[in-house]
Amino acid sequence: MKSNVLESEKCLCASQRNNVVAPSFVTRVQEPTKQGTMQTMMNRLAIAIVSGLLIAPLVMFGAAGKVKPVVGPTAENALAADRELARVLEANDTVGIYRMLDKDWAVIPSNGIVLEGPSVFPRGIRTGYRTLKKMSLSEPRVRLYGNIALVTTKVELVAINQNGDAWSGQLRQTDVLRWQDGGWKCILTQEAVIPK
Repeated sequence: MKSNVLESEKCLCASQRNNVVAPSFVTRVQEPTKQGTMQTMMNRLAIAIVSGLLIAPLVMFGAAGKVKPVVGPTAENALAADRELARVLEANDTVGIYRMLDKDWAVIPSNGIVLEGPSVFPRGIRTGYRTLKKMSLSEPRVRLYGNIALVTTKVELVAINQNGDAWSGQLRQTDVLRWQDGGWKCILTQEAVIPK
């Protein structure tokens, strides 16, 4: 009899289990709070920063692992700076001349005098003392000594003086350039006339 009671209880329990209906869960959607919105923005910002830090090395060093050279003094960019100086001189560009010359710049022409200061050429242009019509460089020789470059070129000049007289000739010119603050500045120009 006892086993029949146990058996019927088991059946009752099984039937009750099969008929049990699980309560439904109610999900509430909350309106975003200022704190929640701020936290979401901070999370997005953190993801953007971390992504940038992960991507930056790929951009800096290239996807193929090639290291981009650090920009610094090279013979190539010294020659490019010297050509830019010739370009602004030929254009009689006083602002460009000031930009390319160091504040302590000096020029030593063939007659041996020393003219100092970056205003020498701009002053000559403004007063009409000398206006360049042509300044072309050839036969470059560049020597690099750390942050100092010596750029020697053959220069063909055509100029007009204050009397309107044209002068043309060739010079052998050496510009001494100093690398500073990420660029070249000319600190000295030495000129020698090439005899005709």
